[in-house]
Amino acid sequence: MLTLVQAEPVLETRDRAALVVELTQLALAAPDVPSAVTPILETLTRHTQAAGAAYFQVSGEVYAARAASGEMPAGPAMEAILAHGLPADTPLMGALRESKCPLFFDDTAAHPAAAGFPDLGVKSLAAAPVRDRQGRFLGAFLMHTFKRSPWTRQEADLFATVAGVLASLAARLVAEEEALHARENAIHALGLALEYRDDDTKGHTNRVTALALQTAKEMNLSDADLKALRWGAYLHDIGKIAIPDAILHKPGKLGEDEWRVMKTHTSVGHAFADRLRFLPRAALDVVHHHHERWDGRGYPAGLAGEAVPLLARIFSVVDVYDALTSERPYKRAWSHGEAMAELHRSAGTQFDPAVVAAFARAVSERQDEAA
Repeated sequence: MLTLVQAEPVLETRDRAALVVELTQLALAAPDVPSAVTPILETLTRHTQAAGAAYFQVSGEVYAARAASGEMPAGPAMEAILAHGLPADTPLMGALRESKCPLFFDDTAAHPAAAGFPDLGVKSLAAAPVRDRQGRFLGAFLMHTFKRSPWTRQEADLFATVAGVLASLAARLVAEEEALHARENAIHALGLALEYRDDDTKGHTNRVTALALQTAKEMNLSDADLKALRWGAYLHDIGKIAIPDAILHKPGKLGEDEWRVMKTHTSVGHAFADRLRFLPRAALDVVHHHHERWDGRGYPAGLAGEAVPLLARIFSVVDVYDALTSERPYKRAWSHGEAMAELHRSAGTQFDPAVVAAFARAVSERQDEAA
C-alpha cells in the first residue's frame, strides 16, 4: 500500500543531527551532483533495509540516473533505464510531481503509482521529490528492496530527514551544473565560430578536443585538468579572429611580416579569453602557449621543457597531428602512420617525449576500438 509516514527518530537526535551535518558538509564540498548525492545514497542503504538507492534527475524527456549505491535490479530493463533514463511518463515520477513529501510503497504490486517496478524485481520502494527554490521538480531519491518489507517509521523518518534536508543542496548543485553547462556551450560556440571564418579547418576544434582529452586520460590527469584542457581546446585559436583575411586565408607560405602578424594570435587569444573571468589558469595556458616548443624555439614566450604548461604541451601534439592529417589547399592529408612518424621524429625537440608516447598509446587504443 501507499503510505505517507510521520517520522519518529531512527537514531538518537544528536546522532541524526550529526549525520545530517556530515552529509551537508560533503555535499557543499562536492564538485558535481553525483559526488554530492552518492554519500546520501550510501547512508540510506547503510541505515535502512534498502538493498539499493539511486538519484534520478530530469534530463530532457527522461529522468537520467545520476548516482546509485548498493544493489541495483538486474536484467535488460534496468540496463536500459541506466543507459537511457526513466521515461517522463513513468507513473512514479508523475506521483512525485504532485507530492510535497516522500512516498512509501510497502508492496509495489499493490499501487498503480509504482507500476513497472515489480517487473524489475523491486518489492518495496520509497521515493522523495527534489525541487528547486521555485518549486520546479528536478528529480527524485529512490530506495528499494527485493523482498516485500514494509518500511518502518524509523526508516521513513531517516529517509524523509536526509532527503528533505539535502534535496535543497542537490537543487543548488543542479543549478550550478546548468550554469556550467551554459558556459561550456558558449565557449564551444566561440571556438566553432572561428571555423566558419576559416573554411579549411571545419571540424578541427572537435577533433583536437577529443584527441587532447584521450591523451590526458592516458596520462591520468584529474577531472579539473580535463575540464581546463577541454575549455582551452575550444578557444585555442580564438585569437585568429583578429588576423586579417589576407593572411588567414593565404594559400601559400606566409612572408616574414605576415608570419609575425600570425604569431600574435596566441597573445591576442589569451587577452580575449582572460576577459572570461571564469576560465581557469590552465585553460588560458592552452590558448597562450600551445605553440611553444620543448626546445624553447616556439612562441610567444620561448618557454622550454617543463616550463611549458603541461596542458599546452599536450595540446600542441594533437594540434599538429590534426593539421598533418587534414587536407589543406597547400598540402595533402598525411596518413596516420606518416603523422605519427613525424611526431616521434620531433619528440625531444618540438614536443615533450612523454606526451608523444601517451598520445601514441591513446590513438592506438582508439583505432583498436574502432576496429
